[in-house]
Amino acid sequence: MDTRQIVSTFLDFYRERGHELLGDATLIPPQDDPVLFTSAGMHPLTPYIEGKPHPLGRRLTGVQRCLRTTDLDEVGDDTHLTVFQMLGSWSLGDYGGDQSLRWGFELLRDGFQLPVERLHVTVYEEDPRSLDTWRQLGVPAEQLGDENWWSNGPTGPCGPDSEIFVWTGDGPPTGTPSTDDNWVEVWNHVMMRHRRHPDGSLSPLEQPGVDTGMGLERMSMVLQGRSSVFDTDVFEPWTRTVSSLWTPSRLVCDHLRSSAVVIGDGVHPSNTGRGYVLRRLIRRTLTELWRDDPSRTLGDLPVEPLGETVSQFSLRVDPLYVHDVLVYEERRFQALLRRGRPLVQRLLLRGPLTDDDFHYLHDTHGIPRDLVEEVLTAA
Repeated sequence: MDTRQIVSTFLDFYRERGHELLGDATLIPPQDDPVLFTSAGMHPLTPYIEGKPHPLGRRLTGVQRCLRTTDLDEVGDDTHLTVFQMLGSWSLGDYGGDQSLRWGFELLRDGFQLPVERLHVTVYEEDPRSLDTWRQLGVPAEQLGDENWWSNGPTGPCGPDSEIFVWTGDGPPTGTPSTDDNWVEVWNHVMMRHRRHPDGSLSPLEQPGVDTGMGLERMSMVLQGRSSVFDTDVFEPWTRTVSSLWTPSRLVCDHLRSSAVVIGDGVHPSNTGRGYVLRRLIRRTLTELWRDDPSRTLGDLPVEPLGETVSQFSLRVDPLYVHDVLVYEERRFQALLRRGRPLVQRLLLRGPLTDDDFHYLHDTHGIPRDLVEEVLTAA
């Protein structure tokens, strides 16, 4: 299946089972949410998971784009991305975890045609209901501890989860998800049964429900028989373009694609908040490009991969505008480097940089510490 077919198969499956389709899936969370970006499919639904009636009812499905800065250091391996899409289904006080797992198994087996012998799951060690369900379905299950307890933060809705893995190695499956990296997690079913309070205590949710999230790019990797998410159809425009322009780089492909999505959701580069995350993505990209050849420029980037990303994420932005933002930020970065390099070099003549030096560079000249450490002191 190509990625569009995966999306339609997932959404059609749940709509046939009474789930209403959610609308726009922006990265920007609601105003009263303290996080910078939506990082999980359930994020915009938190008030409804906690009991507020949803205008579309108690069974929902949709595609949510997410951004996780916590995974930045892992970007470039086979499965981690900065921005990704999450296919989701939600029961808001309707059906329980057993039904969710049974439907999930049915979709994987019949909808996506995955052989049952390539499936393995992990369950929370104190969740016998999920364990019994998987045993009845004939899927091996590994019982784990806190790894299978899901929460979106220190407080709020939480509960035991059941993570579904697919075997991607050569030959017959071996080991378990906790012992063999060839098991790749593609789907998580969270039994939202509790609320965690500021003191760490738990209380039952008045309206227990289920939140599931399937990583679209990971599922594309599995169903397309690829060894990494960067080899799937969604990244083809990026890998082809970057390889022909510069050198193959997963980080460059990921960060440029992610930047396009963030810009498409209305964020501009800045020194604070969401804008700073975008600025860091662009500057990390440029640092990677210039490491081997300082003459490389985002001005050479064609509009095609930007347009493909705009289309894939249904963004309401002109790809040419995204291109202009990237190039303008590159020029600002170049100017900052020209101004900052001699300042840093003079300070280094006295010895290693101190905290006072970093404060001086930031407060007086607007040069952040990470730029000094990653670029200027390495030049």
